[in-house]
Amino acid sequence: MNKSSSITQIKGIGAKTKESFEKMGVYTVGDILLHFPRDYVLFPKTVYYPNEEELLEGMYAIRAMVPKTPIVRSTSRMQITLLTLGKGEQQIQLVWYRMPYIKNTLILGKQYVFYGKVARKKGVLTMEQPTIYTVEQYEAQEGMLMPVYSLTSGVTNNLVTKTVRAALSEDSLFVDYLPPGIRKKYSYCEYNYAIKQIHFPDSMEALIDARRRLVFDEFFLFIMGMQYQKSRQEKEKNGFHFCPSFIVDEWIKALPYELTGAQKRTIQEIVSDMESPFAMQRLIQGDVGSGKTIVAFLVMAWVSKSGYQSAIMAPTEVLARQHYEGFTALCRQFGLSNKVILLTGSMTAKEKRIAYEEILHSPDAMIVGTHALFQEKANFLDLALVITDEQHRFGVKQRDAFAEKGKCPHILVMSATPIPRTLAIIIYGDMDISVIDEVPARRLPIKNCVVNTAYREKAYSFIKEQVKAGHQAYVICPLVEETENLDAKDVESYSKELREYYGGEISVGMLHGKMKNDKKNQIMEAFAKNEIQVLVSTTVVEVGVNVPNATVMMIENADRFGLAQLHQLRGRVGRGDAQSYCIMINTVHTKTAQKRLETLNHSNDGFYIASEDLKLRGPGDFFGIRQSGDLAFTLADIYQDADVLKEASEEVKEILSSDPMLEREEHLGLKHEMERFMDEQIKKMNL
Repeated sequence: MNKSSSITQIKGIGAKTKESFEKMGVYTVGDILLHFPRDYVLFPKTVYYPNEEELLEGMYAIRAMVPKTPIVRSTSRMQITLLTLGKGEQQIQLVWYRMPYIKNTLILGKQYVFYGKVARKKGVLTMEQPTIYTVEQYEAQEGMLMPVYSLTSGVTNNLVTKTVRAALSEDSLFVDYLPPGIRKKYSYCEYNYAIKQIHFPDSMEALIDARRRLVFDEFFLFIMGMQYQKSRQEKEKNGFHFCPSFIVDEWIKALPYELTGAQKRTIQEIVSDMESPFAMQRLIQGDVGSGKTIVAFLVMAWVSKSGYQSAIMAPTEVLARQHYEGFTALCRQFGLSNKVILLTGSMTAKEKRIAYEEILHSPDAMIVGTHALFQEKANFLDLALVITDEQHRFGVKQRDAFAEKGKCPHILVMSATPIPRTLAIIIYGDMDISVIDEVPARRLPIKNCVVNTAYREKAYSFIKEQVKAGHQAYVICPLVEETENLDAKDVESYSKELREYYGGEISVGMLHGKMKNDKKNQIMEAFAKNEIQVLVSTTVVEVGVNVPNATVMMIENADRFGLAQLHQLRGRVGRGDAQSYCIMINTVHTKTAQKRLETLNHSNDGFYIASEDLKLRGPGDFFGIRQSGDLAFTLADIYQDADVLKEASEEVKEILSSDPMLEREEHLGLKHEMERFMDEQIKKMNL
């Protein structure tokens, strides 16, 4: 068995399981080993029960003697097994659904460890579906870190764990391509060791070492791929001639509001690039709500006035439609006759045919869409400008996808992730950078608060008041569904809980990344139209829809997210004229977690928050913190791992300066691995 062997080479993986794994992008033995955990469970110390310690909501391992035989109750739907521990206020009820055999498993008078999530339901402390261990079994794993994987239907965490263990039984499946000098310089562990430790760490220290090595690899290969491709391509000549740019200044004056100095400066930089002898490759960094979209429209309108086509690619269909409607209205306002054309993947065959025809016969059209713009059979006429979102970021190699669409267009990438400039220069090394670091004066600052779980019901009431006033709210959860061993809120059970709480008075919707695109678009459209008042979602709403009517962003388990990602989520509100609010529920009772969240509480400046994120995260902070950024890294995080990013950049520069084509024998393995990595990046971006 080697890393290229089919996943079926692992014992116990049949045809049906193989199909389920393939939905996760796992086809080979190597694929399953590179399917890294998204979280870890640290089995806690046992709590003897009953005792004087008051149990709060969260994960516990309760050591207790079975005081009486469990009760089995039958309902029309299932059998429920109940065991009560303690008395009075110290009482806790253990509940198992569809597991009547538990009654005969537990021996009266014997001590066990019951591991699970404690919650207060109808005033009673409850632990549902606890795992049962003998005292000896639990002591053997107490303090150990166990992996939690991203899953799909038909695949359980236990199955992935067993499959990874089986694959790791082979001694060395991977060749360590990293030059020995680099490993020695930074004391990086060997690659196969890192793979084993990232899945089943011997200790927190081993996990940190393994992750640091694999993070270096991701940054190193990404930067190497970008710089290698860039060095092989000459700077493209500008094949377009635009009309005088004073028309843009006239449009700016005609706007019903004043652009910020940063917006005006960015427009000047773009115009200057597009009038230069070479094709533009520029990144616009603009904080949430800084007004990047109007900048995009003005430049596209200038291109259209010059007789060329331009295209803007949005991350979701809902946002693409919003851009289309907004651009159409602005064209009317400015008296422009240029056609605005919409093209998305969910359009009917007939609608697409009409769009293709319009694109083919409208040489000065502004074209709005999703990635379907470049996957569908659209033939552009003199496409002079392509504007894309960071989620569809194009490196030098990816831009080849435009080659068959006409001449080499100018490229503009818009990013709402406030990356500190020093890091942005590394990540976007092949692009010039503009920064929109001012927010329009007409926007009211968002009011923030960091609270604990006791505030939750007050937050529900506050949301109800906002909805009664005609507004809407987001509630963000870190998980899609309830996950065994993870103490975090999930979208599915939370939306059910809110529907019960509001009793039909308020329409509660649910959204997460596992839904099919059509379903996601349908829900986002309904929220945009105020048919859904409260949207319970994962971070899938971080980009993708503009709802000025939404005034509340409530984030559960806020301590599990990076500050930059929390800031992105907060940016979904505060887009209209009404006062907006962000409520962050902190479930970790530590000074460090509180300090991190207080940074957001006292600032709405994304660039300040990004710099503070760099200072406040320690080497072990990735444990339980969601990764941030949209750059398709599996483990690496540009904020938390800024030091590693700089190291990787320096090493790439040194290698390419001495061997630009990676032709030396010691670099052939590196070249092969870099090409594999870049191909994977392109697949992730659906290009």
